[in-house]
Amino acid sequence: MTDYLDREQDKTFTKVYKQQTPDILEAFVRFDSAVFQPEGRAIPLKYRELIALAVGITTQCVYCIDGHSQRAVTAGASEAELAEAAWVATAIRAGGGFAHGRLGFKFGADAVPSDHTAHHAHGQQGQA
Repeated sequence: MTDYLDREQDKTFTKVYKQQTPDILEAFVRFDSAVFQPEGRAIPLKYRELIALAVGITTQCVYCIDGHSQRAVTAGASEAELAEAAWVATAIRAGGGFAHGRLGFKFGADAVPSDHTAHHAHGQQGQA
């Protein structure tokens, strides 16, 4: 596989959903249409599309990035807004690594022998 995304060819596989789970596909399409309807939502469409783009970048879904970047531009997003959405996604992804990194300290402390726990908990390892 040389190309990950093939807009035309990949769509042909939707037929499996249509054949095997048409009721679920129909429910999903209705749900997605409600979320991204142009009018009648509290958050304007352009911002919903930018949110979706940022989520797509965070989850690394090329299909979401492709579709929502185009839909965001169609809804009026500028290149600067696309860039900021990408940076928001990057910050959230990095922040998740930072926050979850702290769990390493927390869980690592569980492996410290009990006679060393007080020193490790206060960052005073090796001090009396």
